[in-house]
Amino acid sequence: MADRLVVWAFHLGWVLVPKLPEPVAAWAFRLIADLMWRRHGKLVRRLESNLARVTGKDVSDPSIRDLSKAGLRSYFRYWLEALRLPVIGRERVLAGVRDIGAERAFATLDGGRGVVFALPHMGNWDLAGAWLIHKGYPFTTVMERLKPESLYERFVAFRQSLGMEVLPLTARGGGTAHAFGTLAQRLRAGRAVCLPAERDLTEKGIEVDFFNGRTRMVAGPALLALQTGAALHPASLWFEGDGWGVHIHEEIPVPAEGTRQEKVAIMTQSMARVFQEGISRHPEDWHMLQRLWLDDLEPR
Repeated sequence: MADRLVVWAFHLGWVLVPKLPEPVAAWAFRLIADLMWRRHGKLVRRLESNLARVTGKDVSDPSIRDLSKAGLRSYFRYWLEALRLPVIGRERVLAGVRDIGAERAFATLDGGRGVVFALPHMGNWDLAGAWLIHKGYPFTTVMERLKPESLYERFVAFRQSLGMEVLPLTARGGGTAHAFGTLAQRLRAGRAVCLPAERDLTEKGIEVDFFNGRTRMVAGPALLALQTGAALHPASLWFEGDGWGVHIHEEIPVPAEGTRQEKVAIMTQSMARVFQEGISRHPEDWHMLQRLWLDDLEPR
């Protein structure tokens, strides 16, 4: 029953939200964000705990409560824009994005070398993907399977309609979907790959220092760059007034020495430092409502 309600709610959102006047839809989503913030439930408390780590303040500091309100509004703005993305339009996306450092990554792609864009869950990553496609650089990404399966398929269809190639992170029913091999093929062909990368709490994740704590991040971006020769460019995203900011950071080089495992660890730690820099500048636009640091995990 709960699964049906979730599917129904998302379907209603995809149908109804694009038809509403934008100011009305924006008011409604901000209201939902503020109501959720006032309830101060588990997800809001987790967000505040994460923001306290980022800012170096105590979670009881009143500024953290204010920051979590801005963070929830940012998170619901993401959902509003994601649902409205088909009607936002190419011209508005291209005009509304202010990018930093994109030229070097685009020059790499124009030269026939693949690029791995690694990013945290910041700003509006779906809109940033649409911007990349509108700039003439289609890409491949992966997506974790959602439950129920019909919801996952609807999200895949939505992102494919924007021009993305979407691969399942796991096969139907669990297990590896062999997405890595397809991603490597795309990179060797000189194309772009975009991967969310700041959270992987499985045993396969690479342990890194992050905001004075230990966590695990995805090994895939560094491993793909190492194996294919593609350039690894971390990116950070944020909301900027009515528009959007995209910072494509400098390439993370492959270390000259060390084992394969050591090189991946060094590159992933470098990626974590870049993420830390971007999140520090725009903490309200980092949408991390889950546990991230290892010492926050519940004992198994």
